Amino acid sequence: MALAEAFRQQMGPSTTPGAKSIVFVVDDDLSIRESLELLIDAAGWQPVLFASAQAFLDHPPVSVPHCLVLDISLPGLNGLELQKRVLTVRPELPIIFITGHGDVPKTVQAMKAGAVEFLTKPFPDTVLLDAIRHALDRHRKSLAQVAEILDLRDRHASLTPREQQVMQLVVDGLLNKQVGGELGISEITVKAHRGKVMQKMKADSLPDLVKMAGKLGLTLSKI
Repeated sequence: MALAEAFRQQMGPSTTPGAKSIVFVVDDDLSIRESLELLIDAAGWQPVLFASAQAFLDHPPVSVPHCLVLDISLPGLNGLELQKRVLTVRPELPIIFITGHGDVPKTVQAMKAGAVEFLTKPFPDTVLLDAIRHALDRHRKSLAQVAEILDLRDRHASLTPREQQVMQLVVDGLLNKQVGGELGISEITVKAHRGKVMQKMKADSLPDLVKMAGKLGLTLSKI
């Protein structure tokens, strides 16, 4: 299965281009969940609410941009513990912490672990909305980068072993004649393989191909 397609299946059901971004909320206070649900929905995002950290962990992944608004004080698995678990499986997920009992050590711990914001209740709606907007933008860019890399990997995997060798030597700066000498093939054959590489990788120019190789982290040991 192609890597890009496997990623889409892993992340959940495919979505239409106009699908709403999702804001997950984990808070054991029903009144907080209800008020955040109204606020998030009014802002044009889809709220998905949980009363516990475990309920969130049990929810299947989704493929649209999303973020997590997380209460730090939860029964059972608390917010900081949930953050640690999320980092091991979904490190790109932006987390916004909310708490009514914030203190400096918890804030520092949460921010060092990658939280995008730490808000103390009560907070203005606009502050939370700005934090959510920033988190969703960040996750949107992260998803785009992952999709791009997976697509490039699929393209590279479509090359024959010989084409992969030619691509590597070309992006290393060797001329066609030098590539032919390295591989023991004619310059005409190198040109043919090079043309196929450009076509399959959808590269418009040599600099474009070099950028693709850089994003893939290709080295001689990997082909």
